[in-house]
Amino acid sequence: MTGRIRIDLFTTLDGVAQAPGGRNEDPSDGFRFGGWQAPLPDEVIGESVGEGIAAMDALVLGRRTYDIFAGYWPTHTGPAAHIAQKFNSIPKYVASRGNPTLEWEGTTLLGPDLHAEFAGLRERHRDIHVIGSVDFVHTLLAEQLYDELLMWVHPIVLGEGRKVFPDGAKPANMRLLAPAVSTPAGGLILRYGPAEGEPATGDM
Repeated sequence: MTGRIRIDLFTTLDGVAQAPGGRNEDPSDGFRFGGWQAPLPDEVIGESVGEGIAAMDALVLGRRTYDIFAGYWPTHTGPAAHIAQKFNSIPKYVASRGNPTLEWEGTTLLGPDLHAEFAGLRERHRDIHVIGSVDFVHTLLAEQLYDELLMWVHPIVLGEGRKVFPDGAKPANMRLLAPAVSTPAGGLILRYGPAEGEPATGDM
């Protein structure tokens, strides 16, 4: 059976996916709202996140997100120790244009031919997740190198930061994979997959 590639993103209503987890996670481009997700707990989204982590058997990260994860999860022993155990135990793959030092055990650097690399991942793994890594995700979306885009949308608007679909994103059709879930805390869980062709136009 061919493995599936799933992109997991925490986003705001205006599509910002930069630095949800901490103030110093990613202040690039002067981003002022690092850690925006912390004041917005959502049990339903938390359950969805947990289900995904439990199912994954490989993790793919962009270089920036890899550095954050590699600096945190290998030594984490707090309430999320089960997540640390999962991330530390499964194979990890990093997309980078450079030649980074990959000290997190079980990490492999992807080659420049992403189509070939992802074909190989599908052969080796069943449930491959790309977490965060917004810049890298832009490439995957443009090349349609994914099976599912899962967005956990939070009820907040930031007006700045790197977005899932920034201006200049490649036009694309998408298809809904499951009914949208609205959470009691005001969040949304949205699941989309790639569809053929570019958006059509017409007159109403």
